Amino acid sequence: MLHVHTVKSVSSAVNIFSCFPLFPDPKDPIAIERLNLMNMAKLSIKGLIESALNLGRTLDSDYAPLQQFFVVMEHCLKHGLKTKKTFLGQNKSFWGALELVEKLTPEAGEITASVKDLPGLKTPLGRGRAWLRLALMQKKLSDYMKTIINRKDLLSEFYEPNALMMEEEGAVIAGLLVGLNVIDANLCMKGEDLDSQVGVIDFSMYLKDGGHSSKSTEGDGQITAILDQKNYVEELNRHLSASVNNLQAKVDALEKSNTKLTEELAVANNRIITLQEDVERVKEESSYQLESRKVKTMTNTHLISQCFLLKMKMDVEKELEVQIGMKQEMELSMKMLEKDICEKQDALVELRQQLEDLRAINQQISHKTQVMEAAADQYHHHPHLSTSLFIHIS
Repeated sequence: MLHVHTVKSVSSAVNIFSCFPLFPDPKDPIAIERLNLMNMAKLSIKGLIESALNLGRTLDSDYAPLQQFFVVMEHCLKHGLKTKKTFLGQNKSFWGALELVEKLTPEAGEITASVKDLPGLKTPLGRGRAWLRLALMQKKLSDYMKTIINRKDLLSEFYEPNALMMEEEGAVIAGLLVGLNVIDANLCMKGEDLDSQVGVIDFSMYLKDGGHSSKSTEGDGQITAILDQKNYVEELNRHLSASVNNLQAKVDALEKSNTKLTEELAVANNRIITLQEDVERVKEESSYQLESRKVKTMTNTHLISQCFLLKMKMDVEKELEVQIGMKQEMELSMKMLEKDICEKQDALVELRQQLEDLRAINQQISHKTQVMEAAADQYHHHPHLSTSLFIHIS
């Protein structure tokens, strides 16, 4: 389903595109390539939006303008790619650049994960093509392209400095892609061979569009420009076809050696798996033995500690019993000593009292003796007084 502002979006895209010169410096072929690709992208996007507007329904994978749009986008993304050395030789793929989007925009991780989960995709090129289709269906293609174009420091790992994605033409194409957000597409990629498709631009589609616009002078100029671009792109396609043939020959030559290497790799993998299992088993056995030794050592240490503590406890208890017995004996001795002291004190008091009594009796006896001696003396000298004195003494 298309929205009403589609025509405004197309007009806006055309205005942006018109800010750039139609014919670059002829001494700079790379700049000409960039401009040609930008012109093709502009025509492809404009034609896709207008044809979809006339169609008035959801687009599918078989829609020719949509297929051509993806071909043009593929050429734009391939422009100025650095050559990467791989196992099969040198390779140029824009899939690595598209993977940057996931790092810069986390929500793009869903597309990347979906691409990796698609069955049948074996090459980076196929994954890149699937990514473009999913981003278009998500209506985020323009946003994602702007995201990576704004990070030229990261793109420099994949593109040459004069590549389309590194120059202003890339930013213009990203702006033109905004108009595609009004298009609803339902693309089924299961069963579609995205790995080996040959992306060739069908210029007849754009030449027809130029024929309708030839009613004005401006339309004639655009047709001329398109024809020039067509000649250049055809020459470029011839070079690309030759490169593809050379690469195919290399691939065929390497497939045989690759088969042998694959078999050797499978054997090596099996050997590695066996060795890993042996290593894991040895690790487990060593770990078990080590743990057993640790447990045994800890058990012995624990038993020794328990025995030592038990012996100490018994010694302490025995010593405590001895101390308690000695204390009880001392307490009993103290009580007996206190009782003996008390008894002796009582006896001493009684003896002192008896001594006092004896002293008193002794004094009385001594006094009576003196009196009696005195009476005896008087009796010898005065016998007549003896009776009265005796009576007195008594």
